[in-house]
Amino acid sequence: MARKQAKQELYLVFGGELKDTQGMEFADLDKIDTVGIFPSYRRALDAWRGVSQKSVDNAFVRYVVVHLHELLHPAAKSPRRGSTRKTKAG
Repeated sequence: MARKQAKQELYLVFGGELKDTQGMEFADLDKIDTVGIFPSYRRALDAWRGVSQKSVDNAFVRYVVVHLHELLHPAAKSPRRGSTRKTKAG
């Protein structure tokens, strides 16, 4: 009997220096550090932890994990977080 293949998930890890520690606007888009694209949340999280630890003393540097598969297929829900789509209040 054939196994059903799991849906492909992709995670992007990137970061850089922020203009303000309270926001997510980067100071210089030309200096964004793209760590990579990963096939699992676990591998993306491990990469995120590695680069985040290097900048732990600088509050202006932030790295993030982006769920690319949710951007590619916005109707799909992540098993970890639910849907990330936002709607405007009318």
